[in-house]
Amino acid sequence: MQQGLLLYLIFFPLAAGLAIFPLGKLGSPKLRDLCVQALPLAELLGALLLLWFQGGSVQLPGVCGFGLSFTAGSLRTLLAVLAAVLWAGTGQLCPTYFSHGGDCSRFYLFWLMTLGTLMGVFLAADLFTLFVFFEMMSFTSYVWVVQEGTPGALRAGETYLAVAVIGGMSILAGLLLLQQLLGTLTLDQLSQAVSALPAEQRPWLYAAGGCCLVGFGAKAGMFPLHIWLPKAHPVAPAPASALLSGILTKSGIFGVLIVSRYLFWADLPWNQVILGLGVITMVLGAVLAVFSIDLKRTLACSSMSQIGFILIGVAMQGYLYGENALAAWGTVLHMMNHALIKLVLFVAAGVIYMGTHALDLNDIRGWGRNKPWLKVTFFLGAASIAGVPGFSGYVSKTLLHESIVEYIHMLHHVGASAAPFQAVEWLFLFSGGLTAAYMTKLFVAVFLERGTQEFPPVKSYMSRGTQIVLACGGGALLLLGLMPNLTMESIAQWAGGFLGADHGHAVHYFAWVNLKGACISLAIGAAVYLIVIRSCLRNPASKRPYLNLWPEKLDLEELVYRPFLQKLSFIGALCGRLLASVGEVFVLIGEKILFTRAPARFQPKKDENFGSYGKKARRFLVEETFSFDLILAGIGLMALLLYILL
Repeated sequence: MQQGLLLYLIFFPLAAGLAIFPLGKLGSPKLRDLCVQALPLAELLGALLLLWFQGGSVQLPGVCGFGLSFTAGSLRTLLAVLAAVLWAGTGQLCPTYFSHGGDCSRFYLFWLMTLGTLMGVFLAADLFTLFVFFEMMSFTSYVWVVQEGTPGALRAGETYLAVAVIGGMSILAGLLLLQQLLGTLTLDQLSQAVSALPAEQRPWLYAAGGCCLVGFGAKAGMFPLHIWLPKAHPVAPAPASALLSGILTKSGIFGVLIVSRYLFWADLPWNQVILGLGVITMVLGAVLAVFSIDLKRTLACSSMSQIGFILIGVAMQGYLYGENALAAWGTVLHMMNHALIKLVLFVAAGVIYMGTHALDLNDIRGWGRNKPWLKVTFFLGAASIAGVPGFSGYVSKTLLHESIVEYIHMLHHVGASAAPFQAVEWLFLFSGGLTAAYMTKLFVAVFLERGTQEFPPVKSYMSRGTQIVLACGGGALLLLGLMPNLTMESIAQWAGGFLGADHGHAVHYFAWVNLKGACISLAIGAAVYLIVIRSCLRNPASKRPYLNLWPEKLDLEELVYRPFLQKLSFIGALCGRLLASVGEVFVLIGEKILFTRAPARFQPKKDENFGSYGKKARRFLVEETFSFDLILAGIGLMALLLYILL
């Protein structure tokens, strides 16, 4: 039963995507839309059955040479259930969202295929299986980003694909090193193999872990490889944005967790790197969200910031080592909470976009004033992500904060300096305050302010299925937050077993010692909203009061990455031309030697001896070159895999 269930969760969505694609092409859009809403529910039923049939595993020997292996339980099962919940939720929104037209059959095909590949990532029993499905997921989800076909979508898709390809190559390099060093990629055997590794080979282990961190961190949206995230979310359809933010980023976090837990458990240099990157990601994402005036971009930057919170939890598990329960619980629960929160917020954003066909806060101001259902559910998501007591986000953030405080107490106990971690704690609280500030900005702009634009009256602005999704999602955030000891702690203890969490101790979430941190963050948020957002980033006298003051020159992609790649391409072309010139010199010398006594004749070259250099539009030339580069990268990857297998 367990084996069949694992295979069903992975391969049923792949087959369903192939089956549903022809329906739209053959003129059966109603049947296609019905399948889009029903198939994820069937997948969710299968994922829920994993809660009863735990401990199963299945192997497919010979597939891709090494074979594929899958298993379930603990955090794996939780992430699989979360993925199915988000697909089932966004599936209710899809038919309404795409009712305006467009080729949504292609979207549905890759939407379902991504579900199957993501299940393969979460249920993988070894790093090779995880890598295979991780790469498949990157390419199938690329179609989501370019679905609308606008110049902005194509540009964002180019960035997304480039980061995915580079990250995938980096992971592959890391796995090759790990296989050479440890002799295994099976997760259950990694810790034992690392403990037996000679000290002189430790630097190679860091190199392998660093390569994996680059690839997994890029998918998670970790600084400095976060560049795809704020650009892909605004241009992708709202159902895709909810999944990109809510669960696909968790596949990257899942990889980082595996590397940190099984390769570098309690390793000080490694945890220092993860902590530093987590703090930068947390603060930078929150700052970008404060400055953003685009609804979905703000939510995307918010996701980047929340990924930073989770990375801090990953690092604190290594610092606390044998007493890592609070950090492990906070990490697991914040992954779950963030997925549910972004389901609510991005579905709400999709409803707003369908009603206004705009995302700029200046264009959608006041649209939600007379829509209490949407107002309440959006507030539930906003309050939860801001860490307001009584909502689920408060619980996971409290656990993460307490893990930092616990380590500070440990340092004080042994007489060591705790100044760096005290700074981390204050940056943690400050970022929580920024979260409250930008979510307040969104809520006030959309649901409280009076806009200058008159919107036509809408009797039914969202479908019944969308209402149910928002109600269930918002209700879950409230229920989990009000009864954390009965709900969230049980989930955390169960899923924390994957991270080696100890039994921990009872946490009094609503005691003043824990409420104090939330109050400090909310006070910071109120000050930032009143002093910065209302006074500096807003001009009440203008018809478009919200100002975008973030300097465009600070775009890391345009400032660093693209110029670097252009220079790298130039250097590569120059080296190639120099190498080719060496061959031409030898050919010329050979001609001089062989034809020394030949009569001097000059024969003009014909047209067929020259290439055709017709002028092409720069846009098509860039697209063809980029596509050709990706094809070559794929061919190189396949050749390398064949070399490994043979």
